[in-house]
Amino acid sequence: QCQLSGLWRNELDSLMEISAVKDDGEFQGRYLTWVTLGGGCARASPLKGAQQQPIEGGWPTFAFTVRWDKFSNATTAFVGQCFVDTGGKETLTTMWMLREPVGSLQEDWKATR
Repeated sequence: QCQLSGLWRNELDSLMEISAVKDDGEFQGRYLTWVTLGGGCARASPLKGAQQQPIEGGWPTFAFTVRWDKFSNATTAFVGQCFVDTGGKETLTTMWMLREPVGSLQEDWKATR
Protein backbone atom coordinates (compact mmCIF):
# COMPACT_ATOMS: atom_id res chain seq x y z
CA GLN A 1 0.00 0.00 0.00
CA CYS A 2 1.20 3.49 -0.84
CA GLN A 3 1.11 6.09 1.94
CA LEU A 4 0.79 9.73 0.88
CA SER A 5 1.57 11.13 4.31
CA GLY A 6 5.15 12.13 4.87
CA LEU A 7 7.86 14.15 3.16
CA TRP A 8 8.33 13.98 -0.62
CA ARG A 9 11.07 15.50 -2.83
CA ASN A 10 10.68 16.13 -6.57
CA GLU A 11 13.29 16.23 -9.33
CA LEU A 12 13.74 20.01 -8.83
CA ASP A 13 14.43 19.54 -5.08
CA SER A 14 11.13 21.07 -4.00
CA LEU A 15 9.58 19.42 -0.95
CA MET A 16 6.01 18.46 -0.18
CA GLU A 17 4.93 17.54 3.32
CA ILE A 18 1.57 15.79 3.68
CA SER A 19 -0.07 15.28 7.05
CA ALA A 20 -2.02 12.13 7.84
CA VAL A 21 -4.67 11.20 5.28
CA LYS A 22 -8.09 11.21 6.96
CA ASP A 23 -10.51 8.28 6.69
CA ASP A 24 -12.48 10.14 4.00
CA GLY A 25 -9.29 10.63 1.94
CA GLU A 26 -8.78 14.34 2.66
CA PHE A 27 -5.31 15.63 3.50
CA GLN A 28 -3.41 18.86 3.89
CA GLY A 29 0.17 19.94 4.14
CA ARG A 30 2.64 22.37 2.67
CA TYR A 31 4.71 22.66 -0.47
CA LEU A 32 8.20 24.17 -0.33
CA THR A 33 9.32 25.23 -3.77
CA TRP A 34 12.75 26.22 -5.04
CA VAL A 35 11.34 27.08 -8.47
CA THR A 36 10.38 30.65 -7.55
CA LEU A 37 13.27 31.89 -5.47
CA GLY A 38 12.99 34.94 -3.31
CA GLY A 39 15.96 35.81 -1.19
CA GLY A 40 17.62 32.49 -2.01
CA CYS A 41 15.35 30.33 0.15
CA ALA A 42 12.50 27.92 -0.43
CA ARG A 43 8.97 29.30 0.00
CA ALA A 44 6.32 27.29 1.84
CA SER A 45 2.70 27.34 0.64
CA PRO A 46 -0.36 25.48 1.93
CA LEU A 47 -1.81 22.52 0.06
CA LYS A 48 -5.12 20.68 0.37
CA GLY A 49 -6.20 17.52 -1.37
CA ALA A 50 -7.96 14.19 -1.46
CA GLN A 51 -6.93 10.61 -2.10
CA GLN A 52 -9.12 8.01 -3.79
CA GLN A 53 -8.33 4.48 -2.64
CA PRO A 54 -9.20 1.89 -5.33
CA ILE A 55 -11.97 -0.51 -4.36
CA GLU A 56 -10.24 -3.61 -5.73
CA GLY A 57 -6.55 -3.20 -4.92
CA GLY A 58 -4.20 -1.20 -7.08
CA TRP A 59 -2.56 2.08 -6.27
CA PRO A 60 -4.39 5.18 -4.99
CA THR A 61 -5.03 8.28 -7.08
CA PHE A 62 -5.00 11.76 -5.59
CA ALA A 63 -5.39 15.45 -6.35
CA PHE A 64 -4.34 18.57 -4.49
CA THR A 65 -4.09 22.31 -4.93
CA VAL A 66 -1.37 24.67 -3.82
CA ARG A 67 -2.12 28.31 -3.08
CA TRP A 68 1.26 29.97 -3.56
CA ASP A 69 1.47 32.02 -0.39
CA LYS A 70 2.80 35.58 -0.39
CA PHE A 71 5.06 35.40 -3.46
CA SER A 72 2.72 34.61 -6.34
CA ASN A 73 -0.92 35.17 -7.31
CA ALA A 74 -1.00 31.78 -9.03
CA THR A 75 -2.74 28.57 -7.97
CA THR A 76 -1.61 25.11 -9.07
CA ALA A 77 -3.62 21.90 -9.25
CA PHE A 78 -1.86 18.53 -9.24
CA VAL A 79 -3.43 15.17 -10.08
CA GLY A 80 -1.59 11.87 -9.86
CA GLN A 81 -1.16 8.35 -8.66
CA CYS A 82 1.06 6.64 -6.08
CA PHE A 83 3.06 3.53 -7.04
CA VAL A 84 5.23 1.09 -5.08
CA ASP A 85 7.99 -0.84 -6.86
CA THR A 86 9.09 -4.39 -6.02
CA GLY A 87 11.71 -3.01 -3.61
CA GLY A 88 9.07 -1.09 -1.64
CA LYS A 89 9.99 2.38 -2.94
CA GLU A 90 7.00 4.71 -3.16
CA THR A 91 6.78 7.09 -6.12
CA LEU A 92 4.21 9.78 -6.87
CA THR A 93 3.56 10.70 -10.49
CA THR A 94 1.67 13.91 -11.21
CA MET A 95 0.49 16.26 -13.90
CA TRP A 96 -0.03 19.88 -12.96
CA MET A 97 -1.72 23.02 -14.21
CA LEU A 98 -0.78 26.47 -12.99
CA ARG A 99 -3.20 29.37 -13.34
CA GLU A 100 -2.06 32.99 -13.12
CA PRO A 101 -4.47 35.93 -13.09
CA VAL A 102 -4.79 38.05 -16.23
CA GLY A 103 -6.38 41.45 -16.78
CA SER A 104 -9.03 40.49 -19.31
CA LEU A 105 -10.89 37.66 -21.00
CA GLN A 106 -8.87 38.34 -24.16
CA GLU A 107 -5.69 37.41 -22.23
CA ASP A 108 -7.16 34.14 -20.93
CA TRP A 109 -5.11 32.12 -23.45
CA LYS A 110 -1.86 32.96 -21.65
CA ALA A 111 -3.03 32.40 -18.07
CA THR A 112 -2.65 28.61 -17.79
CA ARG A 113 0.50 26.50 -18.03
